[in-house]
Amino acid sequence: GMTMPLKTLLLNPPSFENFDGGASSRWPATREIESYWYPVWLAYPAGLLEGSRLLDANPHHVSAQETIKICKDYEFLVLFTSTVGWEGDQRLAEAIKAANPSIRIAFVGPPVTTSPDKALNECSALDFICRREFDYSVVEFAQGKPLNEILGISYKQDGKILHNPDRPQVEDLDAMPWATKIYKRDMDVTRYNVPFLLHPYIALYSTRGCPAQCTFCLWPQTLSGHAWRKRSTDDVAAELAWAKQNFPDVKEFFFDDDTFNIQKARTIELCEKLKPLGLTWSCTSRVTTDHDTLKAMKEAGCRLLIVGFESGDPQILKNIKKGATVERARAFAKDCNDLGLTVHGDFILGLPGETKESIRNTINFAKSLDVETIQVSIAHAYPGTEFYDYAKANGFIVNTQAMSDTGGHQMAHIEYPGLPTDYVMEMVHRFYDEYYFRPKAAFRVVWKAFVNRDLPRLYVEAKAFLKLRAQRNKMVKDVRSHKADPPAPIKAGA
Repeated sequence: GMTMPLKTLLLNPPSFENFDGGASSRWPATREIESYWYPVWLAYPAGLLEGSRLLDANPHHVSAQETIKICKDYEFLVLFTSTVGWEGDQRLAEAIKAANPSIRIAFVGPPVTTSPDKALNECSALDFICRREFDYSVVEFAQGKPLNEILGISYKQDGKILHNPDRPQVEDLDAMPWATKIYKRDMDVTRYNVPFLLHPYIALYSTRGCPAQCTFCLWPQTLSGHAWRKRSTDDVAAELAWAKQNFPDVKEFFFDDDTFNIQKARTIELCEKLKPLGLTWSCTSRVTTDHDTLKAMKEAGCRLLIVGFESGDPQILKNIKKGATVERARAFAKDCNDLGLTVHGDFILGLPGETKESIRNTINFAKSLDVETIQVSIAHAYPGTEFYDYAKANGFIVNTQAMSDTGGHQMAHIEYPGLPTDYVMEMVHRFYDEYYFRPKAAFRVVWKAFVNRDLPRLYVEAKAFLKLRAQRNKMVKDVRSHKADPPAPIKAGA
């Protein structure tokens, strides 16, 4: 029969900022309320490899030291790296190899896709890296296929870097194992908490890839690609029926697709199959989704949509190739409101063409949409995106090192003429304040907690929000007072 594959550990790595092997390698408790997304990408190869384990270190509070110890029992390590965690991940890999010299190590994820040479030159512990989708690349290696025959990988041989031909994208998604089976096997779902989702929640994908061409978005340009592929609606419904039985305490299922409801016919077909399951679910959505589709979603148990509004400035929406307009966004928000669908809106300040005036437009636009919750980010130009190439070519990138300050808060690293970075930071702060300290919005947050009988969580989150607010305030003041050098980067998982 088949020989057993290499004993494989799929790792979403722990923070490793100031690892000296001493006291500081303890779990870094920075926030009272910990917010985590699922490492869904690692779940597929984990499901394809017998004897494997998926270790999501941070939510399970597994320190770097413990991780190194766990790796002693494995023959092959697959580590999902991120732009922010890159330095620490390299050092971790080297420490793992020192403790277990025979272990083979592969890195996967955006940074090694965009800069494979840099990765292989900087990190001596790497046996190879996988570019883009890595499901079958790592499985083939674990099953004993020689490096020179595995598509989509890069590796060093006799000091020279070799790039094997690209791997075609996975087309048959129904052949993939169910991520939820790996959560059941390897993870504690109560460890995952996203403030605007019900707790506990479970995340899964029903599609891969995103046909949209937004210039700032990391995933389609580095990992999932622009080719949109979908699971059959039967396969998705079957997985959710299984998950409902196996996770009786889970309150919400979240479709983490780049774009869940891009194709009306498929969305409506899937909704028909989800309806009898009586689940509560949520998903990402584009503002182009029409009223009929939203209605079908609501009737099938959809509670919340995560929507990237990004900007309230028409020109910026054109600049980032979002394929959406301010008018369409307003109509969409009204439809959701009429149907009783909750909306979590994402906004980004500092996209190409941003001015003081366009920032004001976006804040006013957000208030007029009046969605339930918002997240405001500073535009980050991740290597591998069109936005990065644009910012670099125009000399707008100011601090290449710092993605986040030591507290893990996002730091601006793009500066346009006439728009200082500290002004943009200050406006992120003001955006939140103006949004949430309106009587209407504040009342809604409190009322919701009463209705859901979840006052303890409200208390913890309000405390965390106010603490974060105080830190943001202090940061803005510090930057103003001495225009300090940005602090060293820390791991926050991209």
